[in-house]
Formats: sequence, structure tokens, C-alpha cells
Amino acid sequence: MSNTRGPEASQRKERVPDLLNLHGVFRALLQSRQQRGAVDFDTVETQIVCDENGRIEKIVPRTRNDAHRLIEECMLAANVCAADFIEQNGRTALFRVHDKPSAEKIDLLRGYLKATGVNMSVSDSPNPAEFQAIADATKDRPDAPQIHTMLLRTMMQAMYMPDNGGHFGLAFDAYTHFTSPIRRYPDLLVHRVIKSILMDAKYKLPQLPTPGEAQEKLAKRLVGRVAEPPVSPRSKLQQAELQAWEAAGLHCSANERRADEASRDVEAWLKCKYMRDFLGEEFAGTVTAVTSFGIFVTLDAMYVEGLVHITELGGDYFKFDEQRQELRGERSGVRYTIGTRLQVQVGRVDLDGRKIDFRIVQDEADAAQPRAAAGRSGRQRGTDSRRERREAQAPSSSVYAEPAPRARAQEDRSSRRRDADKSGKAGGAAAWVDPAAAAFGAVRGQKTGASGQGAKAAGKTAKKRR
Repeated sequence: MSNTRGPEASQRKERVPDLLNLHGVFRALLQSRQQRGAVDFDTVETQIVCDENGRIEKIVPRTRNDAHRLIEECMLAANVCAADFIEQNGRTALFRVHDKPSAEKIDLLRGYLKATGVNMSVSDSPNPAEFQAIADATKDRPDAPQIHTMLLRTMMQAMYMPDNGGHFGLAFDAYTHFTSPIRRYPDLLVHRVIKSILMDAKYKLPQLPTPGEAQEKLAKRLVGRVAEPPVSPRSKLQQAELQAWEAAGLHCSANERRADEASRDVEAWLKCKYMRDFLGEEFAGTVTAVTSFGIFVTLDAMYVEGLVHITELGGDYFKFDEQRQELRGERSGVRYTIGTRLQVQVGRVDLDGRKIDFRIVQDEADAAQPRAAAGRSGRQRGTDSRRERREAQAPSSSVYAEPAPRARAQEDRSSRRRDADKSGKAGGAAAWVDPAAAAFGAVRGQKTGASGQGAKAAGKTAKKRR
């Protein structure tokens, strides 16, 4: 409601007061969110824009304004109301549970914050307000997106469970998914449970498919995370019902992972198809992830991520520091960490594998050096400048200098006199004549016979030319 007197507002005059009231509710919900200390990280989401023929035209960041946030806060309020209603009536359903970060992830976050110079940390048993305080304190830094991404990666993945454990990130004691029953099966189950409460009936969970590989992997991961319910079931019937809902939670959580992976796979394929038209071109980017096998760089203009494999970093041996999230060269000391600025070239695009490979053209260290010649890469310029310094420091005796023409002529005449003197003392032996040199008037030793006359004539001709 930026303009309540504009043309669109004038066409819907009867709705303007309702929208103003809704905006007031949004401001109240936003204030409550801040008081709870719920996390709200600024991360960049992208959308692919296609032309009329279905070809990718560009990739742009998705904008998020107050209208989006208003709808989001209203959806959160509806989900909380649904969870509270189910709990108050003592029914079993699927809650959206978000656990606290693990001790290993907290240690990694502490090391990263210390390495990046952030003078803040989190406690052993943190609350969401601590994460939001770090996000607010670093929002004006140039590496704020990378810090917020690291904070987000420290969080655990939310799960669907029948035992309500609260939502850590949103700072809710009870939370579920209620607003999207058309596209999410857990929301549909919640709707059915609420409907059974209103009708004073008992909802029976339908028979779900046999657990597959995804559910088995997820169940193994949850062995150490899922706490026992505070009140154990009183009968075998209640125990069987709880187990059925646990299986439903695993089934829905695993399918959610599959749906997310499928969405990311399609998006990666589209980005690979788009980047095929830019093979060999150079772009500026930022390191967004560091692994033991290389670094991932996100392009500034394209919002596309690609891998710079560790073999492309040079002949040095790079060691991966997990706590600092960096690769460091043992001999050179070169470091690649999250937030490092690079100039990269699109080297290879694998459409089937959904992979994009980059090559480093210039990094921060090379960009600080003056350019030796246009078109050279940063690494080549550094090599040339080091070679020039070594040559400048080398002793003068090891460098050959071409003598001037007059000095060269005097040197030739002195050499011929020395050779003549040696020949006379040796008894007048015939001197060796260089045929190639005789053709240009440079004869070593005495001039005898036709060779001497030819050399003399050639010498006179050469003098006339000069």
C-alpha cells in the first residue's frame, strides 16, 4: 500500500481499508518476530526469465518486498494456530520440527566467524536470537551474503514428526504446515486431522507406501536426534498409531528432499544450457563454498555457480582447512576462502552432469600488481615481473652486449695483426682461410694467392658500400 490514492487504489476503494488493517497486522507480527528473536537471513534467490520461444533470456535475483513478507507472516500465523489447535485437543498429527544445531556445526561456525574477523560467537546451547544478532551486526559488510549463508548452513534441516519439538529457527513452541494442502501431503493430513476434531471424530491414517531407500537413510540419521516422547503410549493401539505417524513423517520428509533435489537438478540443467553460450568468456565472481577438491564460485552478473577444481589452482599443494573453510597452498601461502573475489573463465559445461567448470584468470593478489601488457592473465604478469627482476639483478659479465660497428672493425683488424705475427714466427706457414668470411672481406691470417686478392677486392667493395 505505497500509494492509497493511486489509480489502482481508486478502482478498489472498498478494499483499501481492509488492506490498511492487514498491513497493520503485518507490522504487529513483524514486531513479535523480532521480540522472539526468530532468524531472518538475507539470502539471494534467483529466477530464470525466458523469452517467447522458451529460450533463457537472463537469470535475475528474486525481489522480496513488504507484500511478500506480509503474506509470509500471515502464513506463519496460520501454521502456528493450526499446531496450537491440534495440541490443545490432544490429537496426533505431523508437526514441523526444527532442532537446535549440532555441536559439530557450532564448532565450525565459531572457527569461521573467528577467521573472518567477526567478534561475535554463539553459546554451546544457542538460541535463534544469537544467530540473528550476528546477521544484523554483519549486514553492512561486503561479505555479508557469505556470512549469512554460513549461518544458514549451521542450522539443522526441519523434519515432519508426530512429537512436537518446536521450531528453532522461527522461535515457535509449536509449528506445523497448514497453508498448502494442494501441493504438500503433510498439509493435507493436518487439514484432515483438524476436520476430524471439528466433526468430533477419529481420523485414521491411510496406508502409506512401503518405505524405500530414502526413508531408510533418513531413519538412520534420526536415530540420535529424535527424543523419546515425554509421555509413553498407554496401550498397544496408541503405540501402533504413533509408529504409523512416525512412518508418515519419514515418508513425507524423504519425499520433500527428493522434490527439492529434483527442483535443484532442473534449475542446474537450465543454467548449464544457458552458460553454453558463454564458453571462453570471463566473469567476476565470489567464492561461495570451499571443499577438499576445489572451490565453488558464483558469478556476479549471472548468479551461476561453478567449480574451480583443485588441479586448476596451480602446481602448489593445497590443504583444506575445514574450520576456516579455506584452501591454503603449502609453498606459496595462497589462500582461497569464502568471500574471495576472483576473475574466472568458463572452461567447460557438462549438460548431462549438470556441472560448470571455471578456470581462474585473475585473483585479488594479481589484480593488485601493475599490468605488464594488455591481454595477459594475472598469473602470467606475475611470472614476467619476477623474471625481469632476476635479470636486472644478474651480474653484468654474464650478459652479452653487441659491440658498436666501429669497435667491431677495430677489433677485427687487431685480431688479423696478431694472427699475422704468429704466422711469421711459425716459419711462414700458409694461413687458414675461412671461405664464408672471405666472401665478406673478413680473412683470418695472411692473404695468399687468389684468395687473398679476392678478399682484398671484397674488402674494398665493402668499404665503398659503407
